[in-house]
Amino acid sequence: MTVAKQLTFALCLFWSMHNSAHAQTKHSESRGKLLYETHCNACHTAQIHWRKQKLATDWNSLKAQVRRWQANAGLLWSEQEIMDVTYYLNKAHYSFLDIEQEG
Repeated sequence: MTVAKQLTFALCLFWSMHNSAHAQTKHSESRGKLLYETHCNACHTAQIHWRKQKLATDWNSLKAQVRRWQANAGLLWSEQEIMDVTYYLNKAHYSFLDIEQEG
């Protein structure tokens, strides 16, 4: 591993630990997008959200699918991270409800 890659890895690790230590109180669409693009985009292209047999049919099932797939991938996301990704996917693809109603 080159020095640049090691430095990048160390900065990413520090950044992720820093963000975990300072829990967000609001849903973060940009944080959800970053998590989704980093961990999910390789398998989940936009087409998966538009297919007829999609498993997410409402807000709760969307959140359940995010929870399920992060667990399957061994990501160990916090509840806040699950909510952020759910919020991002809802805004980007589903529009099930206004997230402010969810709390």
